[in-house]
Amino acid sequence: MLEWYDFAIYGYFAVVISRLFFPNHDEVVSLLLSVATFGVGFAMRPIGALVFGTLADRQGRRVALSWTVITMVLGTFLMVITPTYSSAGIVAPIIVVIARLIQGFSAGGEMGSALSYLVEYAPRQRKFLFASFQQLTQLLALLIGSLVGAAVNGLMPVETVETWGWRVPFMLGLIIAPVGWYIRNRTEEPPAFAEILKQRRAGKNTDHALGAPSPWSTLRDHPRETLGGFFITILWTVSTYFFLVFMPTYAVKQLHISASHSLVSNSLSLLVAVVATPCFALLADRHGPLKLLRMGAMAITILVYPALSVLLEYQSFEALLVVQATLAVAIASFTGPAGGALASLFPDGNRSIGVSIAYNFAVTLFGGFAPFISTWLIQTSGNSLAPAFYVVFAGLAAMAGCSLASPKLCKA
Repeated sequence: MLEWYDFAIYGYFAVVISRLFFPNHDEVVSLLLSVATFGVGFAMRPIGALVFGTLADRQGRRVALSWTVITMVLGTFLMVITPTYSSAGIVAPIIVVIARLIQGFSAGGEMGSALSYLVEYAPRQRKFLFASFQQLTQLLALLIGSLVGAAVNGLMPVETVETWGWRVPFMLGLIIAPVGWYIRNRTEEPPAFAEILKQRRAGKNTDHALGAPSPWSTLRDHPRETLGGFFITILWTVSTYFFLVFMPTYAVKQLHISASHSLVSNSLSLLVAVVATPCFALLADRHGPLKLLRMGAMAITILVYPALSVLLEYQSFEALLVVQATLAVAIASFTGPAGGALASLFPDGNRSIGVSIAYNFAVTLFGGFAPFISTWLIQTSGNSLAPAFYVVFAGLAAMAGCSLASPKLCKA
């Protein structure tokens, strides 16, 4: 939760950061540069996925998870101390980009290692519930970030926020260093995976016999599963980053709702998603994930265009809250079982690598740049509904992914 808070808080202050680090006479260009930098963090996630995913499958989940904490807090620390453009000139945005690259590298190793850890510790009949805790803590991180953002914008004058107030949420994120390191250095490997590590170290089995824990062999041995997980993740990440991260910026720029009100609505919607996510995961444990994933993908695909139309028609806090809360339930119906589904596609020996590749490449190509793509679509088309078509594309991709992954998901 602390790690994803650090990664996500940038998105909630994109408008302020755009003015302080990417000044331009055109506000749209300034915002595009800011959200592009948000997306740049995702460019390092495939590299983090390959490095930490391989480390987790070869040396252990605990080792990889401990190192992701260190790299994430380093990126956050840079955001705290970086001078603005008015003080340091071009050096300022360069440091911001470096900070986001470091955070992206860390986040790239988090998903595969954490999901593998949760699934391998879960009772057989609660695998999807345990896996959903990863998504649940992401949502809690977004919720905390949104609440902190709302508090900063609501309690401080605009001048104070732009002078130093925007740094406060990043300062709070530094707590991850002692807490995260303490917890992760005192965890134990899941028993089944610990036995695999023991056999490898004793030389009783070759890597090949245990699933060849390398990115290349994973792609070779599990191409259909990797591609299916990739397509499923497209909707997972696009819906999360558009509706629950970029929406406050969309509300300010397109609906002319205040930053504090848009963040309050976002916080309440995240709370809905937090409650709904484990509920849908429990349904997946009972009935299987495939039908839920397909229904969730269809719901998001069908609802997105009329939902944005309602927002543009009424342009009010009340409309924003109703739309976001409704979509939060639809998103939870898909993302609740998605983590367990992704982990179910790969065997213990190279699960972390498989999940890391499928998830992080999709996040990098489609999710991380969702704010940038949405802003660009609106600007080039002149249509505030344009992002809906991007979400529809993600929904169709997820349905294709479900079909590709169906042989494994039917057995999950």
